[in-house]
Amino acid sequence: MPKVSVAQLFEENFERVGLTWVAGKQGGGLILDSGVVNQSPEGLAGHLNFIHPNWIQVLGKIETAYFSSLAPAEQDKSVSALTTKGLACFIVTDEQTAPDALCRLADRANIPVLCTAQPSLQLLWAIRHYLARRLAEYVTKHGVFLEVMGMGVLLTGESGVGKSELALDLISRGSRLVADDIVELHHIAPDTLEGRCPVLLQDFLEVRGLGVLHIRTIFGETAVRPKKNLKLILHLEKLSGTSMAQLDRLPSNAGHEDVMGVKIRKFMLPVAAGRNLAVLVEAAVRNYILQLRGFDSTAEFIKRQELYLRKPE
Repeated sequence: MPKVSVAQLFEENFERVGLTWVAGKQGGGLILDSGVVNQSPEGLAGHLNFIHPNWIQVLGKIETAYFSSLAPAEQDKSVSALTTKGLACFIVTDEQTAPDALCRLADRANIPVLCTAQPSLQLLWAIRHYLARRLAEYVTKHGVFLEVMGMGVLLTGESGVGKSELALDLISRGSRLVADDIVELHHIAPDTLEGRCPVLLQDFLEVRGLGVLHIRTIFGETAVRPKKNLKLILHLEKLSGTSMAQLDRLPSNAGHEDVMGVKIRKFMLPVAAGRNLAVLVEAAVRNYILQLRGFDSTAEFIKRQELYLRKPE
């Protein structure tokens, strides 16, 4: 299950939203676990709430004033109750100073207290967006993931079918590498899968006979991408001459593959000697873009043929 610690949250956001760590510095190891969070009735991040506590409690001007107005015994009781419910951290916003009582209680319970000058709503938008990506459920698939003409395309197929060689050809024509061999597909929204590369494999492409190539160094910074939303799967399959002859020349039913409940458009691309696969991949992407815009080449051809056959002699 995806996890993120408070220390990671701080390190990966302190520049973007101007975070400072003012108390509870021993609590950086507290973990937000997607498996636990998804099964919990508590919210992930929200304004200070003692009734239905959030994992990340945000204190804007109103919440800070309310906490400061409580009697010391009530402040202690409230924070102690929160620490038993999986609280990850407090974030004080709007250029406010964290209340001394909150800092003392946080130090005692090892609960981090962070501060930022950002308004509370803007901080919440940033943190929720960050956590939605970091805690998204994911699966791994075997293949090569590229950005082809602005679209995330996953090349799949049996080992040795030529996925990496095809990817190298596409990169030389302007496409961009995201991941080779292992692709992590993160479910970041109901209908969106974001493809990423494991850290160990970033920028590398393995080609039989050449070994491992560092694409960023060979082709430059613009030849790689850290992530891209998956839109199209192209499955490479070696076919004999007989099998090629039996292929449907005018496929009318679009194929799909279900990945974590998201339907992704899928085409089978026959591999045979003499076929320029890079051109075929680019043509498939262009054709799919047209379909997304409402133009289907096959349907248009069939429609024109029917009109021609109905035409009186």
